[in-house]
Amino acid sequence: MPPLRIFLLSACCGLCAGRAGGQTPYDVVVYGGTSAGVTAAVQAARMGKTAVLIEPGRHIGGLTSGGLGMTDSGDTRVIGGLSREFYRRIRRYYDAPAAWTREKPEDFPGYRRGADALWRFEPHVAEAVFRQMLDEAKIPLVPGERLDLRPGAGVRHEGRRIAAIVMESGRSFAGRMFIGATYEGDLMARAGVEYSVGREPNSRYGETLNGIQTRLARSHQFTRPVDPYVQAGDPASGLLPGIHPGPPGEDGSGDLRIQAYCFRMCLTDLPANRAAFPKPAGYDPRQFELLLRDLTPDWNDIFGNNQRMPNRKTDTNNHGAVGTDAIGMNYDYPEGDYATRARIVRRHETYQKGLMWFLANDQSVPEPVRRRVGQWGLARDEFTDNGNWPHQIYVREARRMLSDYVMTEQDCRSRRVAVDPVGMGSYNMDSHNAQRYVAADGHARNEGDVEVNPGGPYVVSYRAIRPKPGQCPNLLVPVCLSASHIAYGSIRMEPVFMILGQSAATAAVHALEEGRPVQEIDYAKLRARLERDGQVLAPPPRR
Repeated sequence: MPPLRIFLLSACCGLCAGRAGGQTPYDVVVYGGTSAGVTAAVQAARMGKTAVLIEPGRHIGGLTSGGLGMTDSGDTRVIGGLSREFYRRIRRYYDAPAAWTREKPEDFPGYRRGADALWRFEPHVAEAVFRQMLDEAKIPLVPGERLDLRPGAGVRHEGRRIAAIVMESGRSFAGRMFIGATYEGDLMARAGVEYSVGREPNSRYGETLNGIQTRLARSHQFTRPVDPYVQAGDPASGLLPGIHPGPPGEDGSGDLRIQAYCFRMCLTDLPANRAAFPKPAGYDPRQFELLLRDLTPDWNDIFGNNQRMPNRKTDTNNHGAVGTDAIGMNYDYPEGDYATRARIVRRHETYQKGLMWFLANDQSVPEPVRRRVGQWGLARDEFTDNGNWPHQIYVREARRMLSDYVMTEQDCRSRRVAVDPVGMGSYNMDSHNAQRYVAADGHARNEGDVEVNPGGPYVVSYRAIRPKPGQCPNLLVPVCLSASHIAYGSIRMEPVFMILGQSAATAAVHALEEGRPVQEIDYAKLRARLERDGQVLAPPPRR
């Protein structure tokens, strides 16, 4: 595939008055009700500024309330500020006996009364906590409003600054500062900020874990030979669904592929709360022939990452060579319009629901496997307005901003340490598989999975969450921040997004008070306020 694509969109959407047609502008407009968007809005309000939170969908919290209850926390000592406050509120919720409706708290291994925080929780509880935080801060929440993505639309400029953002409905929101907090980075793109999509070659930033990775792709991998052809042993019969028709590419070289998406299912084995896996419209058992060829009666990979949540529920993530990750289905998602993304999300939903129905019901599946899978189902009391299915697909990676500081493997390993930290990460440099291909031995193989410990916590630069000088001076980007593919694989964890959302809002308020672009604020003053608000900006002592 061609090398990584770099984008710089024109910012010539026309001029408009700073009040955007007579509206009184908010001090801070936050687009995207992810966990980062919530903490950004709350922080702006706590600093005495007017803020609004606009969410394209109907739910807030993104993945944190969308099924990812098993927090990818890394070293929890570096989770501070509003991020830690969220997890403390989760713990306080479960301290109440009434929270335990389907099991006793002493039966849940993740709960310990008196602990500082709780890192495992039910989806609906996470959303309730986020809504509580917004309500306390008196943040107006505007759901169901999507940025207009038509060419030349979506953003009204005043010079290089954003004066207002415009929704598909025609509704506009004027502001002095803006924070793009979606997983897709649409506001950043529409504002004319430079960004990238795909995997950089290792040579670009002097990395070792970026780009195409066949050598390191050992996890979630086929462990025995599996024939990739429709008619086993006959290449002329064509490839099974989901297999890339060509070589994987040279290790370490760049491409436009992104790591696979899935839904983080909330399952239960409690009959009173269990809904059987539904057979989706468009179900096609041929999608799972590759998996069938890998199955043995004792196969249990689908539940290899089935993490316990309170009240006999789970956060079920991808596991195994063929699992819930729909490898290769998402390449058009980052740059897609809403219709394209909706089609991709539906394909993922059909694939993943079909996978679970297949394993629980298809007579070609070994009976012991069907019996084990059939003991589980969707939790009836979660995602009740969406057929018990998560409302948020796991967008592990989409656009990434290109600022004058790009977080790389060197930062994650602390071989380079930014002088302007606004938060810390600590999780593995983690990329899921990006393609499935036919190896030289004629068997199916996955490519792209990397799971490498950075060696401890590391700092995230302020420059990585604001555009480079000369680009939009009143925008901050805490989710689709400036990072290489492999560095983003570590930073992209929900606690870190909450940390960076809070830091972005603090920087936005300081830019307002100083009358400066976000690129020119007083960092020493910013750091002092972040530390005062509980952010952790330096590594703790090694354990």
